[in-house]
Amino acid sequence: MTTQTALSPILDHATLRERLGTRSVVFVGLMGAGKTAIGRKVAGMLGLPFIDSDHEIEAVSRMTIPDLFERYGEAEFRALEQRVIHRLLTENGPQVLSTGGGAFMNEQTREAIAEHGVSVWLKADLDLLMERVSKKQNRPLLKNDDPRAVLQRLMDVRYPVYATAEITVTTRDERKEVIAAEVVEALAGHFDMTADAGEGERS
Repeated sequence: MTTQTALSPILDHATLRERLGTRSVVFVGLMGAGKTAIGRKVAGMLGLPFIDSDHEIEAVSRMTIPDLFERYGEAEFRALEQRVIHRLLTENGPQVLSTGGGAFMNEQTREAIAEHGVSVWLKADLDLLMERVSKKQNRPLLKNDDPRAVLQRLMDVRYPVYATAEITVTTRDERKEVIAAEVVEALAGHFDMTADAGEGERS
């Protein structure tokens, strides 16, 4: 796992795109971490297309995420999510892909991301997440009398799995441009280290 690091002078954005090859930059993390907002910024910085897997799921199903949860249940939704993300990773790329909060918990999805992408965990604390998610009413998992407790339980279960991502960047109450720049710096550091280790480039 790679954490934030200073941008290597030899790795400009064009070189970083070359290092990615056909792989995608895949954002993982809890709802409210900023995966879509930061992902869009990173995509713009690197000159790559941006895709939000939740939006793609809604497009192919012609239903909203809350409606999918309500009609088919979480298990069916997760199965659809896994299929859609696998297709995006194998048919598209390079790209920046934002995934839903539960996507990385699926072992097959993690394997697909490891094979076809570079995973980036946007790590956020509970207070920041609560501040952000409370502004939206479209969070099926938080339709509860105590959403803070639900979010804490999700953190307890998911953070150890998110921590297996290749890169971790701590997000906070800061401008999106700042966090996005830190992600790009961390990606540069990640590729510096893999190159130094003699692992070469995957394609």
